[in-house]
Formats: sequence, structure tokens, C-alpha cells
Amino acid sequence: MEHITLLLAIVVVTALVFDFTNGFHDTANAMATTISTGALKPKTAVAMSAVLNLVGAFLSVEVAKTISGGIINEEGIRTEVIFAALVGAILWNLLTWLLGLPSSSSHALFGGLIGAAVMSAGWSAVNGSTIITKVLIPAVAAPVVAGLAAMAATRLTYRIKANPEAKATAKGYRAGQIASAGLVSLAHGTNDAQKTMGIITLALVTQGVVAPGSNPPLWVVVSAGVAIALGTYLGGWRIIRTMGKGLTDLQPQQGFAAQTSAATVILASSHLGFSLSTTQSCSGAVMGAGLGRKGGVVRWSTATRMFVAWGLTLPAAGLVGAGAEFLTKQGAWGIAVVAVLLVAGSGVIWALSRRKPVDHHNVTADDVETEEPAGVVTTAIAAVTPPPAGSVAAVTDEDLKATIPAPAPTDPTAPPAPAAKV
Repeated sequence: MEHITLLLAIVVVTALVFDFTNGFHDTANAMATTISTGALKPKTAVAMSAVLNLVGAFLSVEVAKTISGGIINEEGIRTEVIFAALVGAILWNLLTWLLGLPSSSSHALFGGLIGAAVMSAGWSAVNGSTIITKVLIPAVAAPVVAGLAAMAATRLTYRIKANPEAKATAKGYRAGQIASAGLVSLAHGTNDAQKTMGIITLALVTQGVVAPGSNPPLWVVVSAGVAIALGTYLGGWRIIRTMGKGLTDLQPQQGFAAQTSAATVILASSHLGFSLSTTQSCSGAVMGAGLGRKGGVVRWSTATRMFVAWGLTLPAAGLVGAGAEFLTKQGAWGIAVVAVLLVAGSGVIWALSRRKPVDHHNVTADDVETEEPAGVVTTAIAAVTPPPAGSVAAVTDEDLKATIPAPAPTDPTAPPAPAAKV
């Protein structure tokens, strides 16, 4: 601790700010379905998630080691590079939070780090093989695997019980949702909190405080765990609304299947050191659960916006990180300018969010607009979905009457029509 300089202290604080934004940005991963189905009250859900995020931060350091010694080459990387990377990640997190899009905080961090490193030392500063094997491949595979697993689990749960709509069954699945949501929160702590640990450890390496390849010091683990827990407790209500109600309509059975599938994928990747996006895993699981129920559809217009945000995250955060690094290379005044821009940009985004605030009071309210216009895929699926049981009579009585044209008005002065000949 005695080797910490002013610049390093600024980087550590900025990293913890990113960790805080990561917490409230990704609260939806664990608790969106639990809140939307009514299994837990909003504030209770985020409090439970915060505690388990903190616990999960102490379970493993494999992901932290991947980031601190794998994404970029440590030699020749200045501390200013890490500061610039964090600026790109924070601003992208806040922008997507404002739009209510569940994008990847992890990829925002990677994008900022890659962009800043390339601006500082060229493409040789980036370990391309590590990015492909431990970032890009998991980014594509995780939502697909989680989605397929959630779809299969949802179909299985509906086949186990002949009457899945019974109150007792729904109550049991809500209890299962609470347990699986806790597992997702724990998994989120083991994966996402470690990313900040890895960034701070990388900054310590650049200053010679710790040796390359070292595990994060205990104070780094504790501070990162506390920061993400506080952010989680704040609650990212805009993204919770999108993931809980905007992608699909979930029942308790589907919520349980989605969260269990996502937690399994996240925990497995943390064990292997894959720094995947928990957001993409959970979003894929929610969509899979939506398609797993007969008659369930995904709102593909909302999903398309989310996919676009996923694709833009790495390059957008990278461009901001590169621009911030260009300024920090100019010296102390450049670092000051970047810090001012970060604070100003964050303030503007927060002010814009106050125009239509979303909090724990209205995150599940019916008057909050969550529906998107039905897309082509959604319309096609709905067209071939058989109507629910008990709806045939209603169609026969009402809809058929509407299809029968009303008789034309008769003229009282006209002669009667001749009788039909037999």
C-alpha cells in the first residue's frame, strides 16, 4: 500500500466506480425474472442479490488472473492505459443503462482495455489468442447454450405436472426461483467482481506494487466485492424492466428454468477461467425459457435492439478507451480532461434518466411501457400457435357473428320478393 501513487489511487477508485456500475447494470441478470413473476418484492430481491454477490467475490480468482495476465501484454503498459479503458467501460455501461438495454459490462471493460492498449502500444499489446478463446467464443456460445438449456428445462417442467397452472405448483416454482436467483447472484459475484479485481491487479503490476502473475491482494478482493454489492443493492431498474417484462412474459416455471440454466453456465465458466458475459447468458436463458412454453413467444424487436447493443459494445467502448488514452498520453492535463469528461458525461446521463424515472415502485407496473411492436418472427410464431383451451366457444359465438354480413336494409315500398320455386 505504501507504493500507491496519486495516479494509481485514481485508477483504483475509477475501477471501483466501474465495479459499482457493473453491479446495478447487471442486477437484472439474477433478479429480473424473480421480480417480474412476483416471487420476491423488488427491494428484497436486490438486497439478497447484493449479499450473495459479495460472498461470490471470495470464491475464486481464476477470472481475475485471466484479465490481469491474459488479455493484454503487461510489459510496457502504463497505468494511464487502464484509466482510459475504465472510462470507456463506465460510459458505455451508463449509456446502455439509460436505454434499458442489458448489454455486457464485461465486454465494455474488454473493449475499453483493448482500445486503450492499442492506442498506447499498437496491436502487439493485445493477446489475440486469449481474446478469441476466452472472450469471443464464450460470448457466442454462452447465450446459445444457456438458451437451449432453459428451453429444454422449461419444456420438462411443463411435462412433469399435468396442471402447471395450479396455485400450489406455482408457489413451489416461486420458491425454486428464489433459490436459483440466489445461485445466479453467487455466480455473478464469482465472475463479474473478479473482473475489477483483475483490472486493479493489472494496475498494481504496472506500478511495480505486485509481481506479474500474482493473485489479487486481499484488500483488492474485499473492495471489489463491496463495490459490486453496493451497486447491486441500488438496483438497475431500467434493465430489470426490460429483461423481466420486455423480452417475454414469464411464468414461475420459466423463471426457475431460466435462472438455473444461466447459473450453471456462469459457474462452469468461472471454474474454467472463461470471462463470459453474465448478461448475455441470462438474456439467452430468458429467451430460451420464453420459447420453451407452448404458446410463448419472444419480442424480437426488443431482442434485436439488445443484439445490436451486444455487437456494438466491444468496438464502442474500445473507441472511447482509445480516445481517452490519446488524451492521457499528453500528460497531466490530458488525464485531468479525461476525468472531467467522465464526470460530465455521467452527470448528463443521470440527468436524462430523471425525465422518466424507473424504480422499485413502478418497475413491474402495468402503466410502464414494456411492449414492443410485434416483429415478423413473433407474428409468424403466434399465427401457428394453437389457441388456449376453452377459447373455441368464444370464437364461435363472437367472431363468427362478426364475419356474417348484416342484411341489407329493405325498402317498405318495394313489392315482396317472389316465392322460391321448388
